[in-house]
Amino acid sequence: MAAPRPLTVVQLLPALEGGGVERSTLEVADALATAGHRSIVVSAGGRLVDPLVAAGSTHVALPLGSKRLAVLASVPKLRRLLETERPDIVHARSRLPAWIGRFALRAVRGPAPHWVTTVHGLNSPGCYSGVMASGERVICVSDCVRTHVLRHWPRTDPARLRVIPRGVDPDAFPHGHRPDAAWRAGFARRHPGLAGRPLLLLPGRGTRIKGHADAVRALALLATRHGTEAGLYLPGAREAGREAYVAEVEALAASLGVGARVVFDPPRSDLREVYGASACVLQVSTKPEAFGRTAVEALSIGVPVAGYAHGGIGDILRAAFPDGAVPPGDVDALADRIARFLRDPPALPPLRGFDLAHMQADTLALYAELAGGAP
Repeated sequence: MAAPRPLTVVQLLPALEGGGVERSTLEVADALATAGHRSIVVSAGGRLVDPLVAAGSTHVALPLGSKRLAVLASVPKLRRLLETERPDIVHARSRLPAWIGRFALRAVRGPAPHWVTTVHGLNSPGCYSGVMASGERVICVSDCVRTHVLRHWPRTDPARLRVIPRGVDPDAFPHGHRPDAAWRAGFARRHPGLAGRPLLLLPGRGTRIKGHADAVRALALLATRHGTEAGLYLPGAREAGREAYVAEVEALAASLGVGARVVFDPPRSDLREVYGASACVLQVSTKPEAFGRTAVEALSIGVPVAGYAHGGIGDILRAAFPDGAVPPGDVDALADRIARFLRDPPALPPLRGFDLAHMQADTLALYAELAGGAP
């Protein structure tokens, strides 16, 4: 019996600067290379190209995410690449790259590769977003994404959909991890207003959808209703271009008398330590989001999460920590739930069902299902 042949997989996305889509791309590329398959990623490039290539993949630079008409010049270039490399799978992870991929595949001479898409977000209804439901297999990063696809593109065959949640590496976010004394002392020196208090953590971009205002209101309620003066740390919110928004939330915090206990910070690379130092992680996006990676990272370490039970975070909490689910927008309930966790910290078991190895294995198995190669 012949040995299963290795696969060649091309992933398409706008760029490799950073973010959840980019991280998932690298994680699957790493799994492909480790398993002996050929991994090719096509994007405009960025800071993640070097680690991608170092892990055994090939990067091809094409501006697939450019919103200018010149992006159409990428169609023949991508077609030539596909004819040269003859991949088994082309996997699109974003809408404009997916359209470029579809146009290129239509013009490919010879057998066409199999077409896979991943719906990473709750995309706006319509034809433009509908390309993400066009794959022979459509990966949905959560149950709520699957529901969203079937609701807004009802002609999609449910048999083509696969729910494969994003995963975290338990070695990167180990259960029970706590930062050492030197790290804690350094954090306290940088943020004296948070020192000696229970730490609430809300990691995320400085955008209104992340619910920073609700977190600030819950912080104030903790003091007035429960007598607990916690601190609120918001890494990732302070970025260039977000100054007006940050100033608005800072003014709200000052008006509620908690300004000295709220800290906005730029993105940081040591979130594992911040999770481990936190008493509770908040996930309070005002609109449903497709997934909630920060919630999964926190639960992997064993830190309780209080979050609005809608979208992907609702899926995660239902599966992994139902006690953390709060009705969306209910700040009173949010404050009460945090107070309970601070008063009686829950003992969380090791996280199951959201680990990186399962996500990688399920994705490679999907490729093999289509192309008949080795997973």
